[in-house]
Amino acid sequence: MRFAARAFAQAWWFELVLPRFGLARFAAKGRIRRLQKLARRFHDLAVDLGGLMIKVGQFMSSRLDILPPEITRELEGLQDEVAPENFARIVEQLERELGMPLERAFAHIEPVPIAAASLGQAHRARLSPGLAADEGFESVVIKVLRPGIEPVVEVDLAALRRVGRWASRVKLINRRADAPALVEEFATTSLEEIDYVHEAINVERFARDFADDPRVGTPVVVWERSARRVLTLSDVTAIKITDVAGLQAAGIDPNAVAAELARATFEQIFVAGFFHADPHPGNIFVTPDAEHGFALTYIDFGMMGEITDELKAGLQQFIFAVASRDARGWVVATQRLGVLLPSADTVELERAITALFDRFGGMGVAELTRIDPRELEQFALQFSELLRALPFQLPESFLLLVRTISLISGVTSALNRDFNMWDAVDPFARTLLNGGGASTVRSVGREALAIVSALARLPQRVDALATRIDRGELAVRSPEVEQRLRVLDASQRRTTSAILFAALLIGGVLLRESDEVLSWVLLGASAFPLLHVIAPWRLR
Repeated sequence: MRFAARAFAQAWWFELVLPRFGLARFAAKGRIRRLQKLARRFHDLAVDLGGLMIKVGQFMSSRLDILPPEITRELEGLQDEVAPENFARIVEQLERELGMPLERAFAHIEPVPIAAASLGQAHRARLSPGLAADEGFESVVIKVLRPGIEPVVEVDLAALRRVGRWASRVKLINRRADAPALVEEFATTSLEEIDYVHEAINVERFARDFADDPRVGTPVVVWERSARRVLTLSDVTAIKITDVAGLQAAGIDPNAVAAELARATFEQIFVAGFFHADPHPGNIFVTPDAEHGFALTYIDFGMMGEITDELKAGLQQFIFAVASRDARGWVVATQRLGVLLPSADTVELERAITALFDRFGGMGVAELTRIDPRELEQFALQFSELLRALPFQLPESFLLLVRTISLISGVTSALNRDFNMWDAVDPFARTLLNGGGASTVRSVGREALAIVSALARLPQRVDALATRIDRGELAVRSPEVEQRLRVLDASQRRTTSAILFAALLIGGVLLRESDEVLSWVLLGASAFPLLHVIAPWRLR
C-alpha cells in the first residue's frame, strides 16, 4: 500500500502538476529514470512479498511492445527469481491431497523442481507401472500448489482492491476504465488459478477445441493423481518457444513459429472464444513433428479467458476493419466493443485512423523503429488533443484479452523482430470471411441484414437532409476547431483574470495610505483571479 501511494503521488506531481506550471520538459526529461527506479523498487517488493505481486511484475516485464527496455529489463528477473518451496512440505501437500503415501502414488519424483512459480511449483515424476500402462505414458509433471498460498492471495487481493478504489477516484483513470471491476476480474482468474481441478477442466476443453488442429497440442490430465491442490499431466517438455538457437538447430524457422503462434492466438480469440490468457514464453513449447514440421504445445491452463458470442462478433468486425484498412469500420467496431462510447464525435477520429492506416498500415515492429522519430512525434501531436477528448474506456472483459495480445506481441518480437502481425491478420481475416465457422456465417449474415436495413432507410434520410439544407438548419461540427476555440476561450478568461488581479493589486497598494481597510480588502480579493491564472488544476 505504501508503494502504491508513492507511485500515485509521483505520477500526480510529475505528470499533472509540473506541466501546468510550464515545466513539462523538465518532467519529461527524467521520466525514464524515474520509471526505471520505480520498476526496480517494485521488483524488490515483488520478490519480498511473492504471491500475486510476482504475476503483476511478470506481466509488465513482457510488455516489450509498449514499455522501454530500461523498464522491462528491471522486471525480467521475476520470471526466474521465485525460490522453490521446501521439498518436505511439498511431499506433505501431495500425500494430504492424494490421500496416499508418495511411494504408492508415484514410482519416482524428482526433489528439485523444474519450475517454481509464485503460486505453485512443478516436479518431474514417473507413474507407477500399472497406472502408466493404463494411461499409455510413464513420464509426468506434477504441479503442486504452494502450502499456505491461499491466505497470501487473499491479502494481495485485498490490497489490489484498495488500490483499485484509489484509481477509481482519479478522473484520468475512471474515464477510461472501471478499475475496481478490472481488479475483480483479476481476482476471479487468480482464485481459479489456485484450483487445479478447474485447470484440469480447462486443459480438456482447450484440447477439444483444437482436436482437429495438428499444429496445437496440450498435455493429458492424469485424473487418478490429481486433486484441488495437485495436478498431474503428461510430460510435454520440448523446445522453449523463445529459444531461437534451439529452434534453428532442430531445423525449425523461428519466423514460421511466430506466424503460427499469431494464427493460433487469433483462432482461440476470434473463433473458439476460449483462449490461453498467460502465454508467456515458459508456457509454450515448440515440439518437432515429422509430418507437419512442428506443433505449439501449451501448458499451464490456470488463467483462461472466455468471450461471449456478442463480443466475438464485435472482435471479428474489428479484425475485418483492420485487415481491409477500413477506418469507418474500425470506428464502428470500437463503439460496438464498448471501447469507444457511442457519445463520441467520430468525424475527426475517422480522419485520424485513415491517416494512420495510410501511413503506417502494414508495417512491422522493425519498420516502425526505422521511421524518423520526428515524423512519429508530429503525427502524435497532430491528433493528441483529439485522443484526449474522446471518451475511450477499457471494458471489464478486456483485461485478459489485452494481457494475452501483449504477451503474444512480446513473444513474436523475441522470435523475429521483423515479424509483421499484419501478415498474420490478413490471411486469418480472409479465412473468416470465406466461412471460418458457423458463428462467422451468422455474424456476416447480421452485418448484411444491417446493411440492407440502412439502404432501405437511405432515401428517407437523404430527403430529410435536403429539407434541412433548404431551411438553413444544417450545422457542421469540427471537433478540432471546437477544441481550439475552447483553448482560446480559456486563454481569454485567464488574461481577463490577470488584468483584474493587476488592477486590484495596484488599487490596494495605492489606497494603503488613505484607506488601510479597503486596501487590505482589495489585496485579499486579488488572490482569487491570481488563483484562476496559476492554479495547477485548471483545464487547458
